[in-house]
Amino acid sequence: MGDLHPSTTPNGDNEQKPIPITILTGFLGAGKTTLILNLLPQLRALNPNYTLALLKNEFGDLAVDSQLASSSSISSVKELLNGCICCNLVGSLSSALKEMRETARPDRVIIETSGSAFPATLAMEVNRLVRETGGREWVLDGVVSVIDVENWGGYEDVSFTARLQARYTDLVVLNKWEGVGERRVEEVVDRLGDLEVETARVRSDRGRVEVGVLLGLDSSLAAGLVEGEGGNGEGGHEHDHGHRNEVEVLSVELKGTQKGKGVDAGKLMGLLGKAPKDEVYRIKAVLTVGGEGEVKNSDEDVPVTKSQSGRYILNWAFGRWTFTAMGGGVKEHESSEESVLRMTVVLARYESTKWKRKLEAGGLLELEGDERGELVVRKIN
Repeated sequence: MGDLHPSTTPNGDNEQKPIPITILTGFLGAGKTTLILNLLPQLRALNPNYTLALLKNEFGDLAVDSQLASSSSISSVKELLNGCICCNLVGSLSSALKEMRETARPDRVIIETSGSAFPATLAMEVNRLVRETGGREWVLDGVVSVIDVENWGGYEDVSFTARLQARYTDLVVLNKWEGVGERRVEEVVDRLGDLEVETARVRSDRGRVEVGVLLGLDSSLAAGLVEGEGGNGEGGHEHDHGHRNEVEVLSVELKGTQKGKGVDAGKLMGLLGKAPKDEVYRIKAVLTVGGEGEVKNSDEDVPVTKSQSGRYILNWAFGRWTFTAMGGGVKEHESSEESVLRMTVVLARYESTKWKRKLEAGGLLELEGDERGELVVRKIN
């Protein structure tokens, strides 16, 4: 799995070895962030001083997962908004990694891609940075692809990128398989076999994979990729112009004039419970729940930790959701701090116009009490 101890030279100087980079990809809601959050305690158990940095991007203009990760004591988190890290944001990768190296000096960086990103392009960019620095600063450890077994059949046929993600990877993690039965797992494995590649795979334990399996892959596939490979009919020109149109994104903001007011929890819970997962792929939000309201997770056996500030992070994917109390010591990102609710809704193609009208019609996202508030819904992709 690699060295879990801070790198030193023989004479004792604290000089960093190349920092390993793991690229973590997978379609929307596959469970990538959960995998990372379950990885951190394992690393800390092996070395209490181990530092993990997370660089991720998301379609939309709201930083949600980076705040969730910060609440879990990941040493450095940077989120790139409003685009795809493997397309129009690839140029930001170098500066973001440089900033992380200089400020956080992490033992490892995980690049978590948006659900529709193409891993080969990222691997090529990381390999370019490795060559530019003579291998002294970075090394590509591997590409891990997470597959949501329960819902993969709902998107793999329509998603060009979902299929490509499984081809350009060193390890496939089969996630959310526990409730679907062995036959469904075998169907997914058979479809992976149709890609005609020999890729190692492992089943997660409810979003947890042993650290020695997930890290230290010493990538033999992605580490050799250079610019110009992985395209020509398998992601090149088609990828640049096609995969970003597989989803549509709405940015939602709800504001009020009375301090301390929260969302109408009952109406929000109604939206979460009724949103059809063949139309709505993902809902992420930062919101305030006032004293009059109560929110619950989709799994009611898992209670919601009470937030002293009333501020919560919402993560919804394919009909399941969780509310996480915003940590008191976490500085809220500027993308959400002034609003009662800031939400990103990721939809299937051709669904954004209908859902924009639904939200604007009222009755789904409103303030508690008599104040109507100001609701703004914008299509941003």
